Amino acid sequence: MSMNSINTNTGAMIALQSLNMTNASLDMAQNEVSTGLKVAGAKDDGAIWNIAQSQRSQISSLGAVTDSLNRASSVLDVAVSAGQTISDLLNQMKAKTLEASDTSLSTSDRAALNSDFQSLITQIKNAVSNASFDGANMIESGGTTLYALSGPSGTNKLTLAAQSLALGGANLTVAATASFTTATQASTLLTTINSSITNVNLAVSKLGTEANQVTESLTFVSNLSDSLTTGVGNLVDADVAAESATLQALQTKQQLGVQALSIANASSSNLLSLFRG
Repeated sequence: MSMNSINTNTGAMIALQSLNMTNASLDMAQNEVSTGLKVAGAKDDGAIWNIAQSQRSQISSLGAVTDSLNRASSVLDVAVSAGQTISDLLNQMKAKTLEASDTSLSTSDRAALNSDFQSLITQIKNAVSNASFDGANMIESGGTTLYALSGPSGTNKLTLAAQSLALGGANLTVAATASFTTATQASTLLTTINSSITNVNLAVSKLGTEANQVTESLTFVSNLSDSLTTGVGNLVDADVAAESATLQALQTKQQLGVQALSIANASSSNLLSLFRG
């Protein structure tokens, strides 16, 4: 049998404990709805927070990898574009030289062809010198070999080799001072140009292959970053729809708890009726 006491109100204590628990749950639900996170800090769930922070570090590192690869991609795009222009110019040089090798050609006509040839040489010089991005030029003499990041550890890198397309170099063996005044000179120069065309086309194709390698690495890093971001979300994101429903239920429960506490607190005052005449 329960005892009526004015010193100890057991019903009120139970109602207060229940209300405190409801308020704590309500605060948690409100935080999840407002932040969208079920684990916003280490106090929410230390183990999950630790895992999420580790993955966030990986995602941040992948951002640096993406920046490195994007720079390499830009440098390579400029180099490939310039290389293709140089290849086209060499084809024009071949046509001029072949025409000049005709022994029946007049001296003045050959001189005009040589003038066009010199203009093409100048264009090649300009293409090589202008093929620079952010201070890196992969096709000039002693061009820049790139080492782009390919992983968040910093130890994995893509080696993107330079390909010299400078006049008088290993690939484009036509000298910067090349010219012709006779059919014989033009014929000899034609052989050099044909060799240079083969070498330059191979060098540009290598640059193109490297550019594709960078593009594939960028795609992989982007997909990996998305996967890690999704994984972190699965760990720490709140189901806002479910939490919204929970919030409404807890608000109703809170109101009922306040009412229950009020009833329990009133039980002591009800004892006064026992002493009324």
